[in-house]
Amino acid sequence: MGVDERRAARRREIIDATRALFDERGVRDAQIDDIARAVGINRAIIYRHFSGKEELFAVTLVGYLEELAAHLRATVDETASPEARLGRLVHGFLAFGIDHPAFVDCAQTLLRRRGSELMEEVGAPAMIALGSAMNACLAPVVRTLTSGAEAGDFDVPDPTLLANLFYTQGLGALNLAHLQISVRQHDRGLPVADRVSFDDLEPYMVRSAVAMAKGDARLTPP
Repeated sequence: MGVDERRAARRREIIDATRALFDERGVRDAQIDDIARAVGINRAIIYRHFSGKEELFAVTLVGYLEELAAHLRATVDETASPEARLGRLVHGFLAFGIDHPAFVDCAQTLLRRRGSELMEEVGAPAMIALGSAMNACLAPVVRTLTSGAEAGDFDVPDPTLLANLFYTQGLGALNLAHLQISVRQHDRGLPVADRVSFDDLEPYMVRSAVAMAKGDARLTPP
């Protein structure tokens, strides 16, 4: 095995160990030292392959996004109406997030950074891989919004922007699904916590996405 092959293999080991720790403990509890121990290396070696924790997290997120893209492609029925396809895509995204909570944590960890900061901290190859993986996830949504607009079912001036908005809104909804609590005001003015399930949230997210695609501000509950 040549030097380049050994370097690629080591990089893959680090990414796999990071993913395993994310899935086991969550992003917040996965430390560089833990990743290094899982691979059996010194933490300094990790920084020979990645510019920092943000780049390692970004590359690990690529793996989740590739799986999500495959999941969404399998979800879409191209013979269905644009509205039905969009509903299935929203459901597919939320279901994937429920099954992979570490994906949600990892994606939101990177979203907390400004784009300019992230691009300074993450190398160009990693950013290109991340952008390509994101585009693969957004592509079926963009196609659905575009075909719906062409058919006159949707009113979407910028399908790509709306698809990006759906992505970030979906991550927020998944946070609420993980929290499983919503807050309302009691008759006496005190806050009361209600239990919330995925089945409670999913119809609202589907209805909201369809309403936004139609340009309808009346986001009535299902």
